[in-house]
Formats: sequence, C-alpha cells, structure tokens
Amino acid sequence: MSGRAVEVSVVLPAYNEEATIENTVTKTLDTLGEFLPAGAFEVIVAEDGCDDRTPEIADRMAAEDDRVRHFHSDERLGRGGALNRAFEAADGETLVYFDTDLATDMKHLSELVESVRSGEYDFATGSRWMPGEEADRPAKRDLASRGFNGLTRLFLGSDLRDHQCGFKAFDRTALFDVLDDVGDEHWFWDTEVLVRAQRRGYDVREFAVDWTPKGDSKVDIVRDVFGMGSQIVRCWWEFSVQPRITRRVSILAGIVLTVVAVALMGQYLPLGEVLEQMSAADPGLVAAAAVVYVLSWPLRGARYRDILEELEYTESANFLTGAIFISQTGNLVFPARAGDAVRAYVVKARRAIPYPTGFASLAVERVFDLLTITVLAGVVLVGFALTGATAGLESVLVGSSPAGGQVGDSGQTALYVAGGVGLAAILAVAVIVASARSDRNYVRAVVSRVSNDSYADYVASVIERFTGDVQTVASDRAAFARVGATSLVIWSLDVVTALLVLTAFPTVSLPLPTLVAVCFFAVSVGNLAKVLPLSPGGIGLYEGAFTLLVIGLTPISGTVALGAAILDHAVKNVVTLVGGVASMLLLNVSLTTAVEESTEARTGADPAADD
Repeated sequence: MSGRAVEVSVVLPAYNEEATIENTVTKTLDTLGEFLPAGAFEVIVAEDGCDDRTPEIADRMAAEDDRVRHFHSDERLGRGGALNRAFEAADGETLVYFDTDLATDMKHLSELVESVRSGEYDFATGSRWMPGEEADRPAKRDLASRGFNGLTRLFLGSDLRDHQCGFKAFDRTALFDVLDDVGDEHWFWDTEVLVRAQRRGYDVREFAVDWTPKGDSKVDIVRDVFGMGSQIVRCWWEFSVQPRITRRVSILAGIVLTVVAVALMGQYLPLGEVLEQMSAADPGLVAAAAVVYVLSWPLRGARYRDILEELEYTESANFLTGAIFISQTGNLVFPARAGDAVRAYVVKARRAIPYPTGFASLAVERVFDLLTITVLAGVVLVGFALTGATAGLESVLVGSSPAGGQVGDSGQTALYVAGGVGLAAILAVAVIVASARSDRNYVRAVVSRVSNDSYADYVASVIERFTGDVQTVASDRAAFARVGATSLVIWSLDVVTALLVLTAFPTVSLPLPTLVAVCFFAVSVGNLAKVLPLSPGGIGLYEGAFTLLVIGLTPISGTVALGAAILDHAVKNVVTLVGGVASMLLLNVSLTTAVEESTEARTGADPAADD
C-alpha cells in the first residue's frame, strides 16, 4: 500500500486477540471511512508473537482488504517494541494506536486523528481522568492508575492526568524525534513518549474520552509496581540527577563521603593519636603488603576467565584483570557500587559479551566472594569459641566494654550488617545450587504466582536467562570447586595484606597464630560489612568492623587498631586506583562513559537485544 497517498496509519498492537481482532479491524476501518477520504488510511495489525489464531485471522483480512496490513513477530517484542516496528513501516504522516479491546469509545477517533492531522497538535491522547469525565474503574485498578499517574506527574514533571490510556495519535516526525531517546519497549512506552514530548516542547493535547474496562481488570503486581515503577525511577534519574553528575562532581562526592566517614570515626578515637601510630608503622612491611595485594589481582582475572568459560565465552585473563580493575575503581569513585555494572559494559564494549552474561558472571563472582569470606569468618569464629577467646568480642558487640564505646554504634552496626550479609550469601548459594540440580522452572513458577500479564513473560524470560547463566557454573562440580579454590586463595592474600600492615605497627607483638586468626576474622567481617553501598569503596564500614573486632579479640589499643584498618584499606584502594587508571589507558575506556552506559543497560533497554 506504500504507493498510495496514505495520510493516517492506525496500528493495533495485538497479543492473543483471536476473539476480538476481526471485529476491531472492521470497526476501525468503518469509523475511519466516516471522516477520511477513501485510500487515505491504513490499519496495521502489529501482532506480537501470538500463540493463538490471531496471525491467521490477520493474514486473511490483509489478503481480503488492501487497507489492512499485518506484521508478524515470532517472539515477544513488548507492546512498545511492536508499536515501534509497525510505526517505522507505516505510510501515514499521522500515526495512531489504540487498544484492540476498544475500551475507548470509537466516537472519539475522529477527534483524536484530527487533533494531529490538522497540524494543531504534535501528540494527542485520550484521558480517563479529566475533571468531570472520570472513568468507572474497579477499585484496585483505579488506585493503581491514580498512584502511577500521580508519581509520574510528581517525579517526571508531566502536566497530563492520564499517561496510560491506550488511545493516542502522533505526528510522524515528532514521534520519531522523541523515540530516539525512549528506553522502554513495554508498558511504560506510552508514558515515556508523552513525558519526553512535553520536555522537548511539543504540543500535546489531552482530552476526555468515554472508557469502559474490558476483560481482566485485576492489578498486575509485576507490571504495575515493579516494571513501571522502576521506569519512573530510571527517567527521573536521567532527567534530574544524571545531568548533574559530571566527572568532577562524582569524584568530589566520593572525596566528601570519605572525609565524612573518617571525621565521624574521629568522634570516637582521636585522629591525632591514630595518625601518630600510623606514622610509626614500618614502611617496608607496608610496601610488602601492597606487593602481596597486587599478586591477588591476576588470580581475580583467572577466576573471572573460568566463570566466563563456563558460560561459553573465552577471554584472556589479562584483559579480564583489567576489566575488574576498572570496575573496582568505579566503586571507589562513584557511590552506590555503580562500578559493579561497569565490568558488564567493558566486556560488552570490548569483547561483545552480552549484558545479561556480564551481569550474571558478576553475580557468580560476588556469590563466591561472599561465600568464601563468610566461611572464613565462620571457621575462625568457631575456633575462637572453642578456645574461649570470645569474651572480649561479646562485650564489644553489646557495647559494654570501653573499646566498644570508643568505636561507637557504627562499628556494632557494621558487624550486624556483616552477619546478615553472610547468612544471605549462604542462603543464595543454597538456592542456586538446589535450582541448578533441579529440572523445575522456579523462576517461571514464582513469577506466574504474582502475575499473569504478558509483561510478566518478559520479566520471567530475562530472569531465567540471568539465573540460567549463574546455575551453569553451579551445576559443574569441577568449575564450582576450581572457582571456589581460587576465591579462597584471593581472600587469603587479602588477609595476608592486612596481617603485614598490622604487624608493621611497632606496638603489636602478639603471637603469629593469634594475629593470623584475628586478621582472617576482621578482614572477612569487614568486607561483609561494606557490601552495603553506603560510601564509595565501603570506606568507614570496613574500618569500623575491622577495628571493633581487633580491639575485642586482642589487647591491641583502639588507636592502633583503627590506624591499621585505615592503612590496610588505603593500601588496597591505592593499588586498585593505580591498576584501574592503567587499565583504562590500555583498554581505552572512559570511566564516566562506562558508568552511564552500564546504568542505561541495567535500568532501561531490553538486555536480550544485545545478542
């Protein structure tokens, strides 16, 4: 039909609509014919991976009437994805879509079309919430709709009352200008299009329509709460926060948070005395600690290589070591552990490893890290308990000892956080291993319990692919053992680093076995404590937990314990920063670009599209 003078293209997104599609197409053609010239319009059925008779019906109607076109997809694209594909192929300059259930009265179709076709508006949308024209909706769906639209107006600055009414028209040029930046391809597509159109200054008309709910009206938890709610947060971040996060601001924020963390510790232990103790540390032992820590990094790269090989991606350990350096540097510079996602970006941008695999491999590594340090801490704690060496630790935990009071509540909180994280790590490993050895599809079963919406299928497919990669490693006993053994060596080197730093302080003269046990416990718990992304690199949380444990288990003074914790963490962070900068230069990676791109991949686009 591309050779005809089509002015208006109506797209009907269809997923399993065999009961309604024929009537909808017929009704649409009849209504358009009432106010448009013959040959000036077309109807496109955007059929989105249906598994019923919808494709057959659409094919038949297209063959019988040249005003009807059918676009089939073998797999689900999502409503937004199906609309994008159909609009690109449409011939009209005025593009229209509405829901196939015809919940909106078709008497409004001419008003919708002419609002844009006349050139008066660039976008037009029906509204169920205009004053005096509110639709009669079931209570639960009414509440969800009002809440969603209220949050959209509040956080995204929209002037519209109803963003999700499936009754919209667009000027072709304006729509495709906006679509360049639209990240969602599912239920939030409507909202994001309208919000971005307003922000770009396009004229958007909202008018009242008569609307009658059709079919299943129950609120869908996955789609309405998690799916669309997360998209509001994504857009808010992109509109309001991301433009202000320049490289200078990010680095400054990291510095400020670090200074604040150290200053807060100074409220409990005099920093002057701490600095005096640190200045007396043996520089040779501190340098040796840095060398030992450097040795752990090639092992990290080798472990990551083993994980990726189980996921059928073979890369060099040197490249992967650089990717880890860059991501850990991102965690030091940016808050909220933004650097974790940087690694997925680096392996995607430099080695074409899909984002889901990048995130899954990172998850595997994190699980092994958490499990290893939890086991280390648990074994040492059992040893302390058997030898009766936990009396001081118990008094510190309840805050009854002078040492506990010196470090303050923050150190105790760090220990409790560490305990919770450790238990969560053990539970996560148990679930992953159990599911890896089972033929049951736990993901699909859980998602289907809370949602039967088509968007839930998409959510389930993404989670299945993600967890499937994690389970691949867990199901291979040899790989599981190999990665676990490497993790043990990596964290043992981490402990040796702390041990060398602690022994560098001249006043520390405990027997070596005692120091080794204390460092294993303090380092393990300190790293569990800093899992929460409360400060860049966990600075403050690590020092608090480390210090509290050392003064609770040994006669070492609080100033020495804190000085050792600060110096130990500083050595590790300096090595990480140097390696990160060198890796960015060698791999030609911009850290700020990596953070921005990885954030978009994590919160916006469909990961499956990266294959």
